[in-house]
Amino acid sequence: MACRIGELVLKCREPEVLARFWCEVLDFVELDREDDEQGLVLVEIGPREGFGGAQPTIILIRNADPKTGRLPLHLDVNPTDRDQDAELERLLAAGAVLVDIDQPAEATWHVLADPEGNEFCLLRSRLQPL
Repeated sequence: MACRIGELVLKCREPEVLARFWCEVLDFVELDREDDEQGLVLVEIGPREGFGGAQPTIILIRNADPKTGRLPLHLDVNPTDRDQDAELERLLAAGAVLVDIDQPAEATWHVLADPEGNEFCLLRSRLQPL
């Protein structure tokens, strides 16, 4: 039997801000949160059915260390209920920004960054909603 990704963990300065952003992008909900004396430590977001479904959850952990350089891992997202142009407009309205990482002019994807500068790509092909 093979492994399956259950959770993605992302260190960030403001877990609450990124949780709202990624919930909007992925139509996820908040599943769990932990606080300590200094405030919010982590937020777990995921599909409405919770952990263990077809999609992994995302855990956003507070980390004060600044992001340096490009991350070695990024997310790719696919539109599910609209075309790529309409989805790009929705993501920009949610707080994403377009990023130039020297992608080719004829690229079929858009490179964006979330509110903390974490890069992700919006692919052209549509996937069926789960």
